[in-house]
Amino acid sequence: MPAGRIAAVKARVGARGFSAYISAAVERQIQRDLLEESLREREAEIGRPSPEVQNWTAEIFQEAEDLARGSRAEPSPEGATEWDARKAS
Repeated sequence: MPAGRIAAVKARVGARGFSAYISAAVERQIQRDLLEESLREREAEIGRPSPEVQNWTAEIFQEAEDLARGSRAEPSPEGATEWDARKAS
């Protein structure tokens, strides 16, 4: 793993939380891989989604990516961002 990425994780969770953070990230990636496999199987069975559904899902994923990057996160009066309210516990 690149040193800059390690430093970013440690800055976020501290040295003691590093393993748990990485473990959670690996778990999320496995879930994404399984979802991708499931979607491909379903698509093979019933065909591709309509263009409307494809556009709708693309918009949702873009919104999620924007929130994750903080590009749309605006501070609330209490100082929390829109993203903070959506973080996993």
